[in-house]
Amino acid sequence: MSAEIARVFIGFDSKEVVAYHVLAQSIIEHATMPVLFSPIVLPHLHETFTRERNALQSTEFSFSRFLVPYLSGFEGWSLFMDCDMLMRADIAELWALRDDSAAVMCVKHDYQPKVETKFLGQVQTKYEKKNWSSVMLFNNARCRALTPDFVNSATGLELHQFKWLESDNEIGELPAAWNWLVNEYEHDASAKNVHFTDGGPYFDEYRNDDYAEEWFAMRERMLHVTQRAPKA
Repeated sequence: MSAEIARVFIGFDSKEVVAYHVLAQSIIEHATMPVLFSPIVLPHLHETFTRERNALQSTEFSFSRFLVPYLSGFEGWSLFMDCDMLMRADIAELWALRDDSAAVMCVKHDYQPKVETKFLGQVQTKYEKKNWSSVMLFNNARCRALTPDFVNSATGLELHQFKWLESDNEIGELPAAWNWLVNEYEHDASAKNVHFTDGGPYFDEYRNDDYAEEWFAMRERMLHVTQRAPKA
């Protein structure tokens, strides 16, 4: 019997390269199960993802994230995460929350953003179900509507508001701790995965945000190279 593996797709943005690697390191450090990482990099998808960039999208993976079920062969479960996050708990805990009665699972945020702009001066758009799609557990076989043709042609709201499902009843709920919005929610030491949704600590204006010290500590551990003693 083969070991269960958590398939994790992380959005990759050329402006936030370090974010991808720090998030992956934070997952690795806490994980007690095998993890398979797949960065969603636009040049890797040039034959599949063909839609033009929308002026409102803040990241390169704003829409390509919805290709995860297709990239998984519409089989099993897959996890998608934005790159501007820091995992503080064992991903096995999150993986254990999969519910076969749901087509997709996420944290169902109910809030209005406190700021009007995000990193690099980008507009903070406001819409129903905002940030629901920043962490998604996909039950891939039940997400067959997310074909490349649909992902390339659907509107942003059709994708991010889960209008590709027959009903919102197919959206399972994850505890808020798995997508804790920095600066939107109060500090919580028990938050399992924190999301620097306005801009990560790797941008100067957000270096002092909540949980930033933890992010920098994780980056330092990622960069550290153990010096081996010379052979006798």
